[in-house]
Amino acid sequence: MPSSNATAIPPIDFARELNEDQYRAVITPPGPTLVLAGAGSGKTRTLTYRVAWLLTQGVRPHEILLLTFTNKAAKEMLARVESLTGHPQNHFWGGTFHSIGLRLIRSNAVKAGLSQNFTILDTGEAESLFTQAVQRISPAFFKSKGMPRPHSILDAISYARNTLRPLDGVLAERYYWLNDEQRAQILPLADVYKKARRQNATCDYDDLLELWLQLLQNNPDVLAVCQQRFKHILVDEYQDTNPLQGTLIEALAARHHQLMAVGDDAQCIYTWRGANPEHITQFPARHPGATIHKIEINYRSTPQILAFANHILEAHHHDNPSLAKTLRASRADGPLPRVIPTMNPDEQARYIIHRIRELHHDDGRALSDITILYRAHYQAMELQMELTRNQIPYVITSGIRFFDQAHIRDLIAHLRIIHNPNDTPACARLLTQLPKVGPKTVQRLLGRALQESGDTGRHLVEILGTEKLIATLPAPARDSGRELTRTLLQMLHALHGDGTAAAAAATHATPAHALQIALNGWYGDHLRTQYDNWQDRRDDLNSLIAHASPYTDIDELLSQLSLLTTESEPSATAANPGYQDALRLTTVHQAKGLEYPVVFIIGCAEELFPLKRAIESGDIAEERRLFYVAATRAKDELYCTVPKLSKSGGSMHLLETTRFIGELPPDTYKLVHVRNLRD
Repeated sequence: MPSSNATAIPPIDFARELNEDQYRAVITPPGPTLVLAGAGSGKTRTLTYRVAWLLTQGVRPHEILLLTFTNKAAKEMLARVESLTGHPQNHFWGGTFHSIGLRLIRSNAVKAGLSQNFTILDTGEAESLFTQAVQRISPAFFKSKGMPRPHSILDAISYARNTLRPLDGVLAERYYWLNDEQRAQILPLADVYKKARRQNATCDYDDLLELWLQLLQNNPDVLAVCQQRFKHILVDEYQDTNPLQGTLIEALAARHHQLMAVGDDAQCIYTWRGANPEHITQFPARHPGATIHKIEINYRSTPQILAFANHILEAHHHDNPSLAKTLRASRADGPLPRVIPTMNPDEQARYIIHRIRELHHDDGRALSDITILYRAHYQAMELQMELTRNQIPYVITSGIRFFDQAHIRDLIAHLRIIHNPNDTPACARLLTQLPKVGPKTVQRLLGRALQESGDTGRHLVEILGTEKLIATLPAPARDSGRELTRTLLQMLHALHGDGTAAAAAATHATPAHALQIALNGWYGDHLRTQYDNWQDRRDDLNSLIAHASPYTDIDELLSQLSLLTTESEPSATAANPGYQDALRLTTVHQAKGLEYPVVFIIGCAEELFPLKRAIESGDIAEERRLFYVAATRAKDELYCTVPKLSKSGGSMHLLETTRFIGELPPDTYKLVHVRNLRD
């Protein structure tokens, strides 16, 4: 029965304005409810109307807690609720987990162990505070050989906090190349950092969840107030919640059990950030008597694309058949998805450009209607090269152009120095990555080295590697400086021998071989300590080495690489208003939640999608979900290209079509052979 003080809202014909699936979920009786909302099924509409329905039942706005993952999603949802019901947005508790946590902590600061005027650190400030705190107790810590950089350690600490896991286990997984003693040195740093935050009356983003949970666990009065206030809790993108967020939700819902969790276990693709798909799959076990609703009518894609996508998930649902969804189309028929085997990534790129021209010129498709998805950034290297050569404008929405990435330029810089010892920009690029080495130190060092090289005729790299020059580096940089110059000397000798004509004639090393030496040497270690996603970046560099493998002449390779980093610059500039009509290139992760008329998924082969690392670790489930997410981005047309040969370590090897296509019934797609380009 509606309460007497409930605000009157305009009449809403829920049954008419919602489809049957949505309607059943919206009017479900109070209690724990799991809404499995398939891709493109109108999840936001369902949540919006659920809030409106609760208001018609007498629930007051401040009794509803709406948790989302982005402020944009929360504002959009609450704006639609306001438009639908007339209730102002600020009457609701709605926002991201972090924003709600901040609001509650701010009103209970003392109980949370904070001063009333605490401030929030952004990512850069948090890293700076962490670094300073560590250096106060151990000035030489980050100078130790092999130790990860501050931001990398902070990321590991953050992961442990959000997954409620012991830090030592996380360190053992992430820094397996460190010995036990080195990892033991990192372990206390979480407490050092926590103490520094408290002394500075500051919080980082993880505190907004961690302190929120501690506030509820340590203060029964605060927990009781929150449980009484939030009679209805709605959680968007429930599959993306991590253990810390999941524990918060369970604590808040423990009294009224009026929790509606909306999500799609098949779209859980962020486990590497702590997301746990078991929050959905174990929901009925954690909430006996829970109601499960499935929203399966898809408004995005054609029936043919949905049939393709539905079959991808058959293996995914073997363990949880009760959660299986079968997306049903609301749209008319379209063409079958197409699977296109190609000889190699180069032919894959040529086919895509051929088909794009047909779509653009013959079918009238805008280039911006076409999106190319890939599992990893390096897989689009050949395509970016071909698009640049053909002057087809494109934007990359998941980063920057392949050859513009810092780690790509770093590895190329090694080769530039060997080829041209007077290339001081390339040399400075590497030297400034040594600890405590800045532009002034580099200028002084290179001035001395170039003068001695000119006087003696010795290669610049040989001069830089002498102890006399190494001794002029700041003390923290000397070990790394020795390793860098040792690597450069190995590259030099591999390509040119010991400097004699006979040795130079006898060497058969290629530029690719020299680049491999660089990756196996100082830069490989530097990469691992510098970047959290070092494995992805190493994959990029291996792809660069494979690209270099046909070249026997350094000058030719460097000339080609130079052209690729300077030609047609506007075609890869996302912010350039002159290129509004441009192709979109992006990773599958970055495409989640978006939709496009025409989608190409490239690299649909074993070791590419799923990645080789995932195959070796047995972590195929998330790769399958990623492939499903990729396929369900397409509205009208879907193309899956399959390179059959791959370069790795300078040699070619065969690839099989991805298992995610191999498992599909053959009538769910059309096989297209490149020799029949217009088929």
